[in-house]
Amino acid sequence: MSSERATEAVTVAVIVVAAGSGSRLGHELPKALAPLAGRTILQRSLDSIFGMASAAQVIVVAGDGWLDAASVPGTTVVVGGATRQLSVAAGLAALDDGIATVLVHDAARALTPSSLFDEVAAAVSTTGAGVVPALAVVDTIKRVDGEQVTGTVDRSELVAVQTPQGFPRAELTDAYRAATEDHTDDAALYAAAGHKVSVVAGDPLAFKITTPWDLARAEALLRRESSAQYSAGTRTGLGIDVHAWDASLPLWLGGLHWPGEPGLAGHSDGDAVCHAICDALLSAARLGDMGSNFGTDDPQYANASGQLFLDATLALVREAGFDVLNVAVQVVAQRPKVAPRRVEMEARLMEIVGAPVSVSATTSDGLGFTGRGEGLSAMATALLASTSPKQPRR
Repeated sequence: MSSERATEAVTVAVIVVAAGSGSRLGHELPKALAPLAGRTILQRSLDSIFGMASAAQVIVVAGDGWLDAASVPGTTVVVGGATRQLSVAAGLAALDDGIATVLVHDAARALTPSSLFDEVAAAVSTTGAGVVPALAVVDTIKRVDGEQVTGTVDRSELVAVQTPQGFPRAELTDAYRAATEDHTDDAALYAAAGHKVSVVAGDPLAFKITTPWDLARAEALLRRESSAQYSAGTRTGLGIDVHAWDASLPLWLGGLHWPGEPGLAGHSDGDAVCHAICDALLSAARLGDMGSNFGTDDPQYANASGQLFLDATLALVREAGFDVLNVAVQVVAQRPKVAPRRVEMEARLMEIVGAPVSVSATTSDGLGFTGRGEGLSAMATALLASTSPKQPRR
C-alpha cells in the first residue's frame, strides 16, 4: 500500500459476511473457508475489496470458532450471529468512527470485480440512498401452484440482486436497531425502515457460490483468467550459436576467459554462450536476431566481447517492455570441460543478465562437427515478462 493511500481518510467500510456453514456446498469447512483455486473463497473475495480505488475498513464476520482461520492482514474479524441479519449487526458494531458509507458483501460472491465495489460506494455517496447491484432477469418466469403452472410473470419489472449492497451508515444502523423481523437481505431491511433503494448494473462475475457446480464454475473462470494472463504476459525464445575452433585466438565462453584452450573464430570474440543467449532474448521479444541487430559488417563489433552484446541486447529487450525472468543455456562440445567452472559461469552470466541463469554441458557422443572437434555449439532459452504495453519493434 502506498504511503498516500495509507494516510487517506477512510470513509467507506465493507462488511464481509462469512459466517455461513455452506451446507449445500457439501464441504467440511464453512463455505467461506473452502478452497477455491489454491486459496479460500474468503481470500478471493478480499482480493477484490483490497483492489478498490480507495482504502476501506474491512470487517469480516466469521463463525464462532473460526476467527483465526478467517483472519487476514488488513481486516477486523468479529463473531457472527445465528442469522445473516445478526451477523451484519455484529459487523456494524465494529465500524470506525469516520465511516460514512457501508457496503455489505457476501463472501460467497468471490469473483465480484473491484470496480463494482467502487461503483456502489460512489452511488451511495452521490444519491444518499441505498444502492444494490442487479442483473436483468433473462429467463421467462412462471407462477406455479405445486407442479401446475398458473401464469407468466412480467420479467421487465424483475431484477436479480447481488452484493455488495451499499448504504449511508447512519440510516443503516438505525434501520438495524429498529428491525423487528428477519429480512432476506439488507436492502429489504433498509426499505422496510422507509428508506429508498436504487439500482446500479450488476456483474455476471458477482454470482454466488452455493453448490459444488458453482464452485467448479468459479475455479474454471479463475483458471481461464490465469492462463490468459500468463499467455499475454510472458514470452519464450530460443537461440543457437555455432563457432569453429581457432587455436590462434583466446577462448571466451559465458563471459569467462579460458586460458590454455583454443578460441572460437568469429567477427567478435566468438563467445557462443553469450551469443546464444542474445538470440534467445531477441527471439522472445520478437526483435529479430543478432545478425539483424548487430551485423558482422559493422566495424564497432569487431572483437567485441560477449558482455557487450548482452548489454546491448538487454537494453533492446527492456526498451520493448520486457524483463528477463530466466535463462537456460547448454554447451555442446568435446572441450572445454564446463563442469569445473559451471557455477562461476552461472554467477558471471547472472551478474550481466540480472536474472537466474542455468548452465549445462554435454558432448555429441563423437557425432557431427562437435564430435569431430571442429567447433562448439551453444543453445539457450529465455523467459521474458511484459512490463508495459509497448509494442516490440519489427
